[in-house]
Amino acid sequence: MVTNRQFFYISPEIYLEGERVSPIKHEYRRGEVYAMVGAKKPHIVLGTNLATLLNIHLANSPCLVLTSDIKVRLTEANCYYYPDIAVVCDEREINNTDDFILYPILVIEVLSKSTEAFDRGDKFIDYQTCPTLQEYILIHQNQKKIECYRREESGVWKEQIYEVGNEVEFRSVNYRGSIEDIYRKVPGLV
Repeated sequence: MVTNRQFFYISPEIYLEGERVSPIKHEYRRGEVYAMVGAKKPHIVLGTNLATLLNIHLANSPCLVLTSDIKVRLTEANCYYYPDIAVVCDEREINNTDDFILYPILVIEVLSKSTEAFDRGDKFIDYQTCPTLQEYILIHQNQKKIECYRREESGVWKEQIYEVGNEVEFRSVNYRGSIEDIYRKVPGLV
């Protein structure tokens, strides 16, 4: 069976206007809008743990740790995404009251079955267009595994995997901690 999928282009301005009054969040990618689904408890616990650890670590710095209610605007890719966590340290962001950010240095996504392929594929490609982004982190919620994609000085993205017993490092914010702290109290893990 073939379906005829019609595409109606929505401008970024119309998207932002609608998003400001919508009861649910939507991501925007090159004229298309996608509704976001709710997260399960392991996803929420991981996000809370990471935000707490990073907030404590960055308490005496100019950086802000922002959770899943802020959009990242990727101008070159023509996208707006809601990462689970984003960290900004750029002075242009600190006192800005926009409902999106432009200059993240760290973006963290907690993987789910429905988003994993997109998070590690097209979304990661889109995030690579952000000149300030230094690290893109993918957190597994069904096992203690973290994939860190780090932009080297050459511009090439290198992958580093952290698993049980490893110390995790997010170089963009000079964070080091145990993987166990990140996964503390996450239900469903053995």
